[in-house]
Amino acid sequence: MAGDGIAFSAMVGFGESYLPAFALALGYGAVTAGFVATLPMLAGAVLQLCTPAAVGVLGSHRRWVVLCAALQALSFVPLIGGGLAGRLDLWSIYVAAAVYWGLGMSTGPAWTAWATTLVPARIRARFFARRAALGQVALVAALLSAGLILELGTGGGEAVAAYALLFGLACLARLVSAFCLFRQSEPTPVPIGETRISPAIIARHVRTGGHGRLLAFLLTFQLGVWIAAPYFTPYMLGPLGLGYFQFTVLTTSAFAARIVAYPMVGALTARFGTKRVLLLATAGIVPLPLLWLVSDSFWWLFALQLFGGAVWAAFELATLLSFFERIPVHGQASVLTVYNLANASAIVAGSVIGAGVLDAFGTPTTAFAVLMGVSTLARLAAMPLLRSLPDAPRPDRLPALRVLSARPSAGAVQRPILTSERTELA
Repeated sequence: MAGDGIAFSAMVGFGESYLPAFALALGYGAVTAGFVATLPMLAGAVLQLCTPAAVGVLGSHRRWVVLCAALQALSFVPLIGGGLAGRLDLWSIYVAAAVYWGLGMSTGPAWTAWATTLVPARIRARFFARRAALGQVALVAALLSAGLILELGTGGGEAVAAYALLFGLACLARLVSAFCLFRQSEPTPVPIGETRISPAIIARHVRTGGHGRLLAFLLTFQLGVWIAAPYFTPYMLGPLGLGYFQFTVLTTSAFAARIVAYPMVGALTARFGTKRVLLLATAGIVPLPLLWLVSDSFWWLFALQLFGGAVWAAFELATLLSFFERIPVHGQASVLTVYNLANASAIVAGSVIGAGVLDAFGTPTTAFAVLMGVSTLARLAAMPLLRSLPDAPRPDRLPALRVLSARPSAGAVQRPILTSERTELA
């Protein structure tokens, strides 16, 4: 199980993280690169709705997870071919990315239901926390290695071909992950109902405890964030003129800051309350796009990424505790599935607005400056929704997280491993 986590994280670092950059290397524009980062997420969120039915047909969570992992590895094959050929049509990129995200997100609820039957309750919290830490190390190593490969490929005039190597490594890593999953047993099959979507649970959850207001804030805020977020890769590799290795260092620094800040934020949340931490984190995230316009100095951007990673860690933890902590265990998979769909819809809506802003202005420098300003204003407009939110219970344990993606603007897209146990706060 630990080997699966390490290999999966390596796949993310070598593969998915560089899809927008690959689109740019093939000659597509900033808008296309942004959509490559967002549209497939919506397709993945829709496809995950089929998970309960698929698990029911196969009669096993294990079979479904192993099948999805193996097919997800194969989604890199057309990308490898495109890198070797130096060209790939846009729809092939979108389809490959959509299949990647769809199969990846479809494994989440089924894998959690299955994995918690394999790990004894007395060690579950510690094990998943350590597994997550190993995955984080693997992701950082893969990101840095990929950046170095691309930098060397650019120097040798083989930049696009270098992506074929990256996607080949990502494919191999996911195949290793699938083999590790295959080698695990399913001694106690979980009832299929554990992963079914329950409209009654979802409706009750949204109506009670201020969760409806919290969901409205999260979706509105995410829309504002993703007006700019998908276009940070084109901005860094375009107007800022960063090399691949500099781009990778900035992406990795935000993710590393998340890792370091997460336990410290947990302690602050336990002391001052979830709502206060969420307010401070949101206030820190709002001006981030404008701060990117202050200077193109690498060291300024590096410091900004460290700060951004820390405030995003605080935002993520406070959101997680507020939104998922009070859901009954048997309803967590349902709520997370629907939340993923709503969140992906907000992300795509934000990216469409951002694309319209970029298309409306002629010069890239002006267009990106306006884009950053619009995203900042949209984030600020969501903040009044925080006023009436109730505070969540102060935690004594941290939820374990699994990484879905590494993003230049936020460090990562992560989701909780929904078990009844948590990692104890230091």
